[in-house]
Amino acid sequence: MNKRFTKLSRRTFLAGATLLAAPTVLGARRAAAKSDSVTISNFGGSYQDASIKAVYDPFTQETGIKVNITPWPGLDKVKAMQLTGNIQMDVFIGSSNDSASGSKKGFWESLDPSLFDAPDMVIKPDSDYVTFETYAQGVAWDPAKYSQGKHPATFVEFFDMQRFPGRRSCPKKPGMLELALLADGVAAQDIYPLDLNRAFRKLDSIKSNIVWADNTPQTISLLQTGEVDFGISFNNRVKPTTEPGGGVPLAFSFEQCVIASDCLSILKGAPNKENAIKLISYYLRPEVQARFFNMVPLAPVSKMAATMLSPETRKWQPDSSKPNNLVVDAVYWVDKYDAVMRRFLEWTMT
Repeated sequence: MNKRFTKLSRRTFLAGATLLAAPTVLGARRAAAKSDSVTISNFGGSYQDASIKAVYDPFTQETGIKVNITPWPGLDKVKAMQLTGNIQMDVFIGSSNDSASGSKKGFWESLDPSLFDAPDMVIKPDSDYVTFETYAQGVAWDPAKYSQGKHPATFVEFFDMQRFPGRRSCPKKPGMLELALLADGVAAQDIYPLDLNRAFRKLDSIKSNIVWADNTPQTISLLQTGEVDFGISFNNRVKPTTEPGGGVPLAFSFEQCVIASDCLSILKGAPNKENAIKLISYYLRPEVQARFFNMVPLAPVSKMAATMLSPETRKWQPDSSKPNNLVVDAVYWVDKYDAVMRRFLEWTMT
């Protein structure tokens, strides 16, 4: 790691964030100068609780800037904000697909690369969004109801209604198309470009047994309440159920996963842009990443932070080199997102 470069970047940033990110609108500059807050979207549930403890509260203690949280809006609401000029948040947390698609639409402010220690990052920053974590999506279940061999562990088995009958919960997102193709026997290295017709045919085979999770916490609550038998959820959401106060303990399979990443970006015209820059820079510090990812079992983008994780946390991290695991290709989704999302939502309503 280039320590000199990092120190210089932070000192420069703390001394003059205004110079690093010149606002395009004079009014916004004046509003930002007086601001003592920043608003960021979050996915809710245990993830949001950990965000507050590991990132937001310590950030406020260090800078005096209050962090407000708003529910994850989706790109449609971001687009509405841009069209009306009523920008209600500053920092957007979204998947690499969302972030790349939003970038192409011009939703984000440019990010100064000197804010980040690029040599320390597994995934390098883009011009207007930066990856800060990777996560795994896989099969989850209640181990008290379904012992070893009685539950699906791969996507092929998740779609096998004869061997594993029961209701399924699935995130209401087009990412289910990639899972469907893996379930239909497509090798991970051959997934892109997606064969959409084949993916929808596969989804048709379990459609009558699907209960859609409209948000991420529901991927857990539907399983814990017994409304479904098996579900597609996330490693960082299942792990807290195994801890005190987590409710009904669930299990998660690492036999096959879809690995994706989440990114941070600043909405164009954000009312608290300077504070948003400070918050994003804070998010990427190795010690902050280590603190956060020792609470949620995701993988940090910082190489240094990865060395600070506990052995217990590492048990809950996927192996991206495993051949049957799929690493999502965000570049594919840049041009396809809107059309595929529209077709996917129409399919869920039929």
